[in-house]
Amino acid sequence: MEIRSGWRSLWGPPPFSIEAMQPLIVGNRQRIDMETWERRAIFNVFSTFAEPYHGVCLRVDCTETFRYAKQQRLSVFLSLVHRSLVAAHMVENFRTRIVDGEVWRYERVNGGSAVGRANGTIGFGHYNFYDDIREFVAEATLVVDEVKQRDGLDRYPDVNLIRYSVLPWFDFTSISHARDLAGNDSAPRITFGKITEKDGRSTMPVSIHVNHALIDGLHVAEFVEHFQRYLNEPELKLD
Repeated sequence: MEIRSGWRSLWGPPPFSIEAMQPLIVGNRQRIDMETWERRAIFNVFSTFAEPYHGVCLRVDCTETFRYAKQQRLSVFLSLVHRSLVAAHMVENFRTRIVDGEVWRYERVNGGSAVGRANGTIGFGHYNFYDDIREFVAEATLVVDEVKQRDGLDRYPDVNLIRYSVLPWFDFTSISHARDLAGNDSAPRITFGKITEKDGRSTMPVSIHVNHALIDGLHVAEFVEHFQRYLNEPELKLD
């Protein structure tokens, strides 16, 4: 305020805003200019909702990725997470997050999930994204093993992640999530269900929940289209 007041007293109104002076690009992320953002009106409406998330449940064909994971002796779940993360990078809105009331677009997003422990409790695993599925699963497997050996629920320090879970016991048709409605969360939530086989094909239910201030139904449809494509080609990397 002193800078603005000093400028105004000497030269009149400043030709720029204090917000414009803030860096637009910081490391892995770029701040969205709310004055020119095409989603500004949508954001202003849904960001005020106590529950801004909306979601869908659908089935995907995971035959090729399931077979690939089995042949390569990779975790099926982590292989599915990787295919999903690759798809998410193809949809800009899935890489957009709300941070302290501002909107940022990330170049890379990572994965996080609950990890079951032998004593019946869970921990949280956080997996850095790699283009190569084998590299990703190898690194993520080490994280899972480490989480199983400790107590506590360590949270990911940043918001550039997608929150995953798996319910391998259920061929579900709907799902809900525990959420702190007082928080400022904007990360997508994706849940995989039980894989079933019929006529030589493997399918599973997938739940996708996203913040409507950032992601509309059209963007979810785009994500699903990419997800199916990458499930069909397990070794395909980002375009």
